[in-house]
Amino acid sequence: MRTRSWPLLALLVLLPVASWAWIVVLARDMSGPMTGASAWMMTTVWDAPHVFLLWLMWAVMMTGMMLPSAAPVIVLTAGPRAYFVALGYLAVWAAFSAGATALQLLLMQLLIVTPMMQVSSSRIGAVLLVFAGVYQLTPLKQACLSTCQSPMAFLTRRWRSGLVGAFRLGVEHGVYCVGCCWALMLLLFAGGVMNLVVIAALTAFVAFEKLLPVGARATRASGILLILLAVWIGLRG
Repeated sequence: MRTRSWPLLALLVLLPVASWAWIVVLARDMSGPMTGASAWMMTTVWDAPHVFLLWLMWAVMMTGMMLPSAAPVIVLTAGPRAYFVALGYLAVWAAFSAGATALQLLLMQLLIVTPMMQVSSSRIGAVLLVFAGVYQLTPLKQACLSTCQSPMAFLTRRWRSGLVGAFRLGVEHGVYCVGCCWALMLLLFAGGVMNLVVIAALTAFVAFEKLLPVGARATRASGILLILLAVWIGLRG
């Protein structure tokens, strides 16, 4: 490995680790006294500063969960361009985080999601499981996943020169990644947005899906399992 690649590899390791560290601190405080890092979540008025903190929570979480799975595309991009690819990729997930923030605020207003950031009933959780499971079986999911699984082919087809081109490359890869994973992120509401087990399981599955050649088969199997789990939860509820 060339020496100049080590700063990039350090970024790809340290940034997710730092994101996870903050998530763990936030989640542990939320499940405990809620007097530390998560105290702002107890607000009764979602003004601009509190909405920003909610967006930041989602953005940091998406960085910790999704950046590792984008490492092949970023590492394969030579030189300073790689940092702009990473920046473009994270910009898309920051935009997704804005959408997730708006959705969470709406669901809390409708009392579908509690202040503890989980759905208010098991039946609603089952609906989210069905939705995510069905999406796993769609052609759009498979098309986005196929692109994510082929970093060299993606770079060959989408290559653009210059730093602005690298940023656009990162944005395009991020769009495919969101297309691949957005429905899975709904499971954070089903299991609890700050549930560390759910966050870790989704992170591991996304990496498995995108980085291993069995990902497509795993996607179909996971879709069926999610639907069956939803039926079981619905019958129990």
